[in-house]
Amino acid sequence: MRLLSLLVLLLFSLTTWGGEPLRVIATIKPIHSILSGLLADTRPPELLVDRQSPYRVKLSREQQHSIRDADIVVWVGPELEQFMVNQIKLLGPDTTLFTLLDNEEIKVLLSRWDKEKRDPFFWLDSRNILILVDELARALMRLDPQRKPLYEKNRRNMLYRVAELDRRLEYGYRGLKSGIGIAYYDTLQYFEQAYALKIRGVVAESPTTPVTGLSLLESRAKLRSGDYSCLLTEEQINPNDYSILTTGTDINIGILDSFGSMIDAGPDHYFRLMEQNTATIKQCMKYEIANIATEEATDDNVQEPPPPAQIGRKFMLRDHHGKLFTDQNMVGKFHLVYFGYTFCPDVCPTSLITISGALEKLGKDSEEIRPYFITVDPARDTPDVLSTYVAYFHPTLVGLTGTQRMIERVANTYHVKYEKVVDASRGTNQYLMDHSSGVFLMAPNGEFITKLAHGISADEMASRIREILPK
Repeated sequence: MRLLSLLVLLLFSLTTWGGEPLRVIATIKPIHSILSGLLADTRPPELLVDRQSPYRVKLSREQQHSIRDADIVVWVGPELEQFMVNQIKLLGPDTTLFTLLDNEEIKVLLSRWDKEKRDPFFWLDSRNILILVDELARALMRLDPQRKPLYEKNRRNMLYRVAELDRRLEYGYRGLKSGIGIAYYDTLQYFEQAYALKIRGVVAESPTTPVTGLSLLESRAKLRSGDYSCLLTEEQINPNDYSILTTGTDINIGILDSFGSMIDAGPDHYFRLMEQNTATIKQCMKYEIANIATEEATDDNVQEPPPPAQIGRKFMLRDHHGKLFTDQNMVGKFHLVYFGYTFCPDVCPTSLITISGALEKLGKDSEEIRPYFITVDPARDTPDVLSTYVAYFHPTLVGLTGTQRMIERVANTYHVKYEKVVDASRGTNQYLMDHSSGVFLMAPNGEFITKLAHGISADEMASRIREILPK
């Protein structure tokens, strides 16, 4: 009966979707976890690195053959997985390769040690995983259109889970601002930026970088200063190394597992990894908190926070200098946000002139405000074009652009609608963009305050802004 049931299930899957399912390979567990969720109810992805460190992997012959036979290979990049570099050269034309550090949609930070390299630990910012779910789902649907309904369902499920995780992490880290940590390996740069984690020192770049005795002694002197509440290490570290750091200190120690090497692979892996690392960091950074029980109670209260205002949430773009720009770059100042485009014949220039006039009327108070112009026409509004355009208005005006999908995401967070309007008689490049108007006034912490309607005068805008500025 069991064999018969399996045969019926196999026959059902073949008749429902048709064709052989994709053969997908992922290098490390966090990425394998996301693919496992997207490939639920079809062939699961294969994993190359299980409990080892990706810095020290040697592939077996069987794994090398699997890579060459795969339909899709997903890896992070050469900064992390040198063992893949030669294998990728052997891939045939029928294999689709995803180098995630090359993906323009993902927020990729430069290494703090070498600006020619990229920091590979992008998955430790859950916002990147929200983007990755979308990107990989699109790819699966493109390469296997027969299973598009399945991938759509799995995509929705994964996005819901990751978004819920992201909210809990954002709220759960509000109480950590009193603690300062030092990291052994430089794995937490994304985590620091995403959740305002205070890491003030790193001992070593990675397990491939030798740590000198002098470096260890310098880091030990920092720990003995009493300014740090926590030393965060990784599963792959040799305990003898950090015993030199901690001898004669009272430092709290937290052991992270940023690759999830000790967590079983599968669709739940990424969520368990983030929750486990979060718990480790919280416990370590609470070293200076007097009443841990009270803090735990506070955390329990925010596990299911009320939905925040749905205007101006997290995003990633490029500024008019071509540099990566996120919502975190706006934090600390009130900001005025306007959506438009440089080919706009009248509405956009008028609105930007009004913003500039209001800032001039505010005088010294304008130092508390930053204006931003986000294009809805990224095809034409490159950083170079924006750089020339914003110079015609206020000296502090920042132009922001990105890929089409980046713009779609940020426009959705502000509930801005826009549409391309083509006049066939004027040529394909002479189109207009019909878009929502109005200026968003946002608080220094990114919360929405109000929307100033199009047509408001510079005097009235300055008056409305002055009302909300600290006295």
